[in-house]
Formats: sequence, structure tokens, C-alpha cells
Amino acid sequence: MFSSLTPTRITAACVGALVGAAAGILLLTVVGTFSIAVGGVFAGSALAVLALAGAAVGVAVTPRTTRSNSR
Repeated sequence: MFSSLTPTRITAACVGALVGAAAGILLLTVVGTFSIAVGGVFAGSALAVLALAGAAVGVAVTPRTTRSNSR
């Protein structure tokens, strides 16, 4: 019986979420540099969407280990 939510996938999701949040922070910093007014709701939703996207990518890209006897 295999669990679809392994520690490796959980770790990859956390790392992906952190990378997505970092990308969102950089994006909002760049937007703020150009003197465009950024509201709190927009900033929060932008960070949340990128963090969720990063988590999804982290889970999807996680390599699966197989136990095969290749001879």
C-alpha cells in the first residue's frame, strides 16, 4: 500500500510554496519600484496564488522512487 502524501512530497510542496512566495515578494517589490499603488488585498492574493502554484509544482515535479530489479 502506497501513500500518495509522502514526506518527500510534503517537503517539495513546502519548498515550492516558499519559492512561490519569494517570487511574489520580488514581483510586488518590482511593481512598487515603478510607483504603482498596490493594495493590500492584491498583494495578499498575489502572494497566496504564487505560493499555491509553487506548492503544486513542487508536488508535481517530485521524483518518484521505484524499486525495480534491472538486470
